Amino acid sequence: MLAGGTDLLVQMRADVVDPDLIVDIKKIAETRAVTEEKGGWRIGAAVTGAELKEHAKLKKAWPGVVEAANLIGSTQVQGRATLGGNLCNGSPAADSVPALIAAGAVATLAGPQGRRDLPVEDVMLGPRKLALKKGEIVVSFLLPPRPPRSADAYLRFIPRTEMDIAVVGAGVSLTLDAAGTISAARVSLGAVAARVLLVQEAAQAIVGSRLDLAAQQRLEAAARAACRPIDDKRGTIEFRTDVAAVLARRTALIALDRARTS
Repeated sequence: MLAGGTDLLVQMRADVVDPDLIVDIKKIAETRAVTEEKGGWRIGAAVTGAELKEHAKLKKAWPGVVEAANLIGSTQVQGRATLGGNLCNGSPAADSVPALIAAGAVATLAGPQGRRDLPVEDVMLGPRKLALKKGEIVVSFLLPPRPPRSADAYLRFIPRTEMDIAVVGAGVSLTLDAAGTISAARVSLGAVAARVLLVQEAAQAIVGSRLDLAAQQRLEAAARAACRPIDDKRGTIEFRTDVAAVLARRTALIALDRARTS
């Protein structure tokens, strides 16, 4: 299946994959729409990052999801790259996936046996391994309704300033009560394990706080504890673990600031 092709075509040229048939889904209307649904947002799997960036209402509601989608490749790549392709490529370092997981997004799948919904954190099982059944494709993503005083954010660390693969990525979504205390949160980390992680312990570390220094330290400790990275040319295990803690804290602070003014 080809949504944007920014991963698939490269892999074909490198002889990583050799498909007998390629089906371009970009003319299936359902995969190309961005619509409000039950107070939330449904994003078609073949909507490009560039199109998301131009959608003012979605960008206001879910800035972290949109900014993550717009870190996939160059400006030219963002004109083709899609959330569906980024997830189904099966890379633990995918930029949009931690943001979708932090947002609580649900993927709608379609196949020979009908449709089903699956939380995004359950789609990727490992590098290039997905929970999709034979013949299934991701049709769209549903982002839930936004409570008042809620916001999200995404940050990544890369060796260069542009067009590199994330050494670590962090997504945070949180909600504040009327007193400014965090009443709900989701934290996700990418490129620190065989799959993108939903780190519930990190969320629990900040719920009930105003993200004071003690809460930030608990968040960092939970992020470190969740990491199971590898050594590679982009970073050591120790470096990735330290960066994950720092990014989780910084991303949470950005989300907090946005929630206060939302």
